[in-house]
Order: sequence, then structure tokens, then C-alpha cells
Amino acid sequence: MLRSVAMLALIAMLVPGSVQAADTAAGQAVFARCKICHTTESGGRSLVGPNLHGLFGRKAGSQEGFAYSEGMKNSGIVWDDDKIRQYLAKPRDFIPGNKMAFPGIKDENEISNLLAYLHEATK
Repeated sequence: MLRSVAMLALIAMLVPGSVQAADTAAGQAVFARCKICHTTESGGRSLVGPNLHGLFGRKAGSQEGFAYSEGMKNSGIVWDDDKIRQYLAKPRDFIPGNKMAFPGIKDENEISNLLAYLHEATK
């Protein structure tokens, strides 16, 4: 029994991000880079980028009142953690032709923290 617990603990340390808890406060700090263009509150206005309220489960390019690129509107993507993670890492590569002028986030831990924050802030 003790050996099994030790093995599980070792596996948890070796698996990146997904098993380790994300830090919502750290994610809020990462979002500071995003809030120049995006808001998160219900009824919030779109800035240079769309309001992100209700992001999870929403079809890409579908928020009323925002002028999306054809690439975004025609992507067929429904936003979930995996899709957002891929998009945040390489926005231009993940959805060619999108208008987001952001180079991406290279640090997986920062993306995990940002996702944790977005789950709270966009409800």
C-alpha cells in the first residue's frame, strides 16, 4: 500500500500542469497582458478583442457584435481547455488568418494558470 502511494506521488510530480493545481491568482497576473484587448464580465464590452464572458463551450467567432476574421468564424472550433491552450501557445498557427496580434504564451504553467483564472472570471 505504501509503495503504491509513493508511486502515485512520483507520477504526479512527473506529469506537467494537468495533475498539478493551477494558480488562479497567478492566472489573473497573466491576464494583465490580455485585458488590454479583452474584458471578462457579463455584459462587458468588446475592445480590440471580444468580451470573453461565457468563453468555455462557445463556438469560435460567434459572439454578437464583434467583427471576427473569416479564419476565426470558419474555424469550427468550440472553445475548451485544450483548444484554448493550443490557441494561446500559437494563435497565428492554430487559426490561420485570425486577427489577434499576440505572439502567444510559451510557458505551459502560465497557460494553465490563465485557464484557471478564465474559468472563474468568465462564468
